[in-house]
Amino acid sequence: MAGIIGAVAGYLIGGLWWALAGYFIGRLFGHGLAQSVRRSFATQPEDAERFFYTVFSLLGALAKADGRVSENEIAHAEALMARLGIRGNRRDAAIASFKQGSNADFALEQTLQEFASSSRFRPDLKRNLLVFLVEMAMADADLHEAEEQLLRHVAAGLHIDPRSFEQLLAMLKAQHSFAGSQQRATHASDLANAYQALGVSAAATDKEVKRAYRKLMSQYHPDKMIAKGVPEDMLAMATEKAQEIQAAYDVIEKSRKR
Repeated sequence: MAGIIGAVAGYLIGGLWWALAGYFIGRLFGHGLAQSVRRSFATQPEDAERFFYTVFSLLGALAKADGRVSENEIAHAEALMARLGIRGNRRDAAIASFKQGSNADFALEQTLQEFASSSRFRPDLKRNLLVFLVEMAMADADLHEAEEQLLRHVAAGLHIDPRSFEQLLAMLKAQHSFAGSQQRATHASDLANAYQALGVSAAATDKEVKRAYRKLMSQYHPDKMIAKGVPEDMLAMATEKAQEIQAAYDVIEKSRKR
């Protein structure tokens, strides 16, 4: 169809030779576009499964980062799965991935290389992987130094520059300070965390603050998360992130209305 359209357009422009050129150009671009569309839809389920496996295997590696996996860390991982609503066969798959990641012979470099290769044109997917790992690691307590070092290694393996990762980590830590709270007093520390949670400075204008807030809320919209390769059964964490961002924004708004 694209070739025929190109031929007609070419004939109208310059006759037979232009028609032939238009036909082949139309075929070339039409074929490429069709392949691109098919590829984008065909790889979404595969992306989601790879994301699922990579998250839980790396979570197992994080649990092992301090030398051994404690019973408490296993219980925490299982509680995390329950919180996300992961049940049945999916829970079994998550536990198997976690155990594989915590094994001494876990192929960390190969796992990172495969994910980096499959998402080389998907920086959003790499970012989401780091977001989920950091959030899961912080769910029971603050990040330990060994965990932070492994997260930096993961970021490097995904070809994310150190400065970008440190900025993301600082933002996620600030957002996490608002976990489980929609109404907070605007103490100085809360306000500082709120600005960092949105990735803006206290000197930002109201318009800049609102733009940053809307951008972050958009990133964690369920439809967009699914389109970016996040499995549907892991969207509960995206909802929690949106709540943290909302709480941080509310703190800033309240402080500016005084």
